[in-house]
Formats: sequence, structure tokens, C-alpha cells
Amino acid sequence: MYAVVEAGGEQIRVSAGDTVRLEKMTGEMNSEVVMDKVLMISDEGKTVWGKPYITGASVKAEVVGEGKGEKILVLKTTPKKAHNKTKGHRQKYVTLKIKEIVGG
Repeated sequence: MYAVVEAGGEQIRVSAGDTVRLEKMTGEMNSEVVMDKVLMISDEGKTVWGKPYITGASVKAEVVGEGKGEKILVLKTTPKKAHNKTKGHRQKYVTLKIKEIVGG
């Protein structure tokens, strides 16, 4: 059984026992997160599609970690000048362990 969930600004295929990394999401360690924006559920050849979401369906997950990604450097130069500007960015993420898929 697997589901396609919209979370963190992206669509992710998950099944029970998977570990996924999501951006733009917050949560405390060992807390439970319920994602109710389920787009599709498939179970043994039977598929249920939402329009756009499946009502009554959800995915339960547990926060197992959080951190930052690799540093991305952004360099801005001005032509014909001796002026350069460098910025760095590290995207925060949350690691989730999928417990179960409810509904469908």
C-alpha cells in the first residue's frame, strides 16, 4: 500500500515504514505529524484518486530528525565594476518516518 501526499510544497510517494526528508515543514523530535492532503492511495491494484484530495484519508508520520542541507553559494557580480556580492543559503529540512496510511 502506498500513497501520494502533498507536503512541504512537493508531492511525495510514501508507504508505511519509509523515511522521507521534507523542506518547509516544522516539528519537534518524536512528535506525530498528520498529513491530510492525500492525492492518491493504491492498495493491491485498487487505486483511489482525489479531486484534488481524498476526503477522510491521512498519513501519520513521526519526526525522527531535523537539520540543514548543504550550503549553496550565490555570487552576484556587477559588470565593469570591482563589486562582487556573495551570499550563502542552507535549507532546513525535517526527516519523517511514515507510520501508517489511513483511509482510502
